Formats: sequence, structure tokens, C-alpha cells
Amino acid sequence: MRSFYINSVSTITAQPEDFLTSKEVLELQGNILRASARNYKELIKPMMLRRMSKAVKMGIFSAVQALSRSGIESPDAILVGTGQGCMQDTEKFMQQIEESEEQLLTPTSFIQSTHNTVSGQIALFLKCTGYNMTYTQNSVSFESCLLDAQMQFELDPEIQNLIVGAVDETSEKFTGFQKLDGQIKEEKITNTDLLNSNTSGTIISESSAFFSISRDKSSGSLAVCSAVKILNDFQPSEIEEKVIQFLQENELTSENLDAIVLGNNGDNRFDVYYHNLQQGLLRNVPQLAYKSLTGDNNSISAIGFALGISILQHQEIPKKFRLNSKSASIFNRILVYNQYLGRNHGFILLESLEI
Repeated sequence: MRSFYINSVSTITAQPEDFLTSKEVLELQGNILRASARNYKELIKPMMLRRMSKAVKMGIFSAVQALSRSGIESPDAILVGTGQGCMQDTEKFMQQIEESEEQLLTPTSFIQSTHNTVSGQIALFLKCTGYNMTYTQNSVSFESCLLDAQMQFELDPEIQNLIVGAVDETSEKFTGFQKLDGQIKEEKITNTDLLNSNTSGTIISESSAFFSISRDKSSGSLAVCSAVKILNDFQPSEIEEKVIQFLQENELTSENLDAIVLGNNGDNRFDVYYHNLQQGLLRNVPQLAYKSLTGDNNSISAIGFALGISILQHQEIPKKFRLNSKSASIFNRILVYNQYLGRNHGFILLESLEI
């Protein structure tokens, strides 16, 4: 598959806007984290904001900001990943069904509850009539977008620039259902203690991350996405084999990696996938984690992707992300690996512009 260039990044999490590069660690209490407030009025008219759910606000703001930072007026295509879609509007619609005793309803909440609402609203905002696709593939929704981006560049020579991103929000009632099957920790915990916990579940959060990407390198390019792979289900004992296979497919070995961004989320049932790599194949590679700052959701791997880009751009790893004391003189290749509940394993290879 064809590699592509990342030209700009825009993220929204529970942390401050500059958390990818700053030394600050914001400690947050609670098992459900809301995204930090942004000045949405900078880019979106107040009249439009009043009708938008959190996911739509975050998606439009991040996409427009990423596009603005890249200096591109309009993308040729829009790709959005979301594991759970616009949960707040879905919840409103379900409540209306109950309150009306399944009689006639206003269509607004239903229209805004569909998973492709965010990508559609971004297209309307940007007046973009090109290819538009939403992927809802649980925790590999973002990776699915990256695979589609590779295919678009491979198959359509007219596509030069794309907006790719992922967004997920929480809702008052529906998010709480994730406690029923142990996805959310029972005990109260702070985000900074997450990776030291030894219980099931994690902290669920909201996030948005969008990237302006292009077929060709430009003066503003930050990094290269050279490979993406999704695997559905395998045992923890097989993780090293899967990573070796992924690297071999790209004519690399573990010795060619300068860092790995891992998705450790404090769930003692499934962090073993990461621990096996940390203690085995990649024990001599600088290891990073980010969910102890941001929490977890089906779109959070896009934040790991942004962290990898930031390291390649700035050639530095802030201490708050480090899982070990290993270092590298230069960062040229970074592997981003994420899984959720032992399924949907996503592998992304990022490279510097110098290779």
C-alpha cells in the first residue's frame, strides 16, 4: 500500500491542548472523563454550535483546525472513524421514544444520531463534495480510515489531500452501561494511577484527533505513515510473532524501531498484550503510554498516532509518556500499537521525513 504524508495535527482530549509536548501532567478524578473545553466559537458560529452534540463540535473544530494549519482550503476527501457515534443524540432519541410511548417523533435527534453525522457535518461546513466515508469498526475505526486513505491515494490519482480523523463522545446514561461488562473500573481512580491498578476495566473518555494528509511531501510535512495493519483476534502469547510479521512485511526488524507507542489502559485482563512486548521483543526500545493521561475510547488510537508524529517532529519524548528509561539518539521509526478487550489489534508504522 502507498505511504502518505501527515501535514498537520489537531487534537482534543481531557488534557490541555499542548499536552503532547508539554511537561505538565493534569491529574483528573473519575472513571468517565469529559474532553476539555475549547473556544469553539473561534471557528464555528454560535447559532450552529447550539444545535451540535459534543462529538460534532469536536469533529468540526479539529478538522477545520487541522486543515487551517496545513494551509489547504478544502480536502479532496473526508474520512472519519467513530466507534460509538453521536451517543448524546442517540440517547436523546431513545428517551423521546420512551416519553412519547413510541408515537410520532421529531426527526432531528434521529438524523443527528447516525454514525456518519460528524463526517457529513464536516463536509457541509467545508463545502466539500468529494469522497466522504465513516468507519465504525470499534477500536480500529481510526486504523480503518488510514487503510482507506492508502487505497484512495493508490487508486485515484486526482486525490491529493485528505482530512482523516476519529472522534468519540460520552453520554449521561449510555456510557454507564459499559460498567456492566467490566469496561469501566468499579473503584474510583485518578488517571495518573491508571497504569498501576490491578483490576479489570479502564477510564472511559472523550477525544477527537484530525490530520491533514497528502499524497506528496510538502514544506510543512511532519511525518510519513508508511504502513497500517489490522488483526482481529489472537492470544497474548502471539503478540511478538504478529509484530515480527508486520515488521518483516515492511522489510524491518525490531532493531529498526526507535520507539513504540502502546495502548496500556490499566485493564489487568488485557494489558498483558503490551507487557509481553515490553518485557520481551521490544524491551530495549523506548516505550510510551498515553491513556494514563487521556483515558480510553474507541477512537483513542488517533491520539497515539498524534503522539508518534509529535515525537518524530520534535525529536523528544516528554517524561510523562515514558514507560521505561531507554532512549534513542534520533527518532526515525515509531510503531503505534493498540488493542481493546483483546480484540481489534491495530499496528501503525510512522517514519521521519529523513529516511
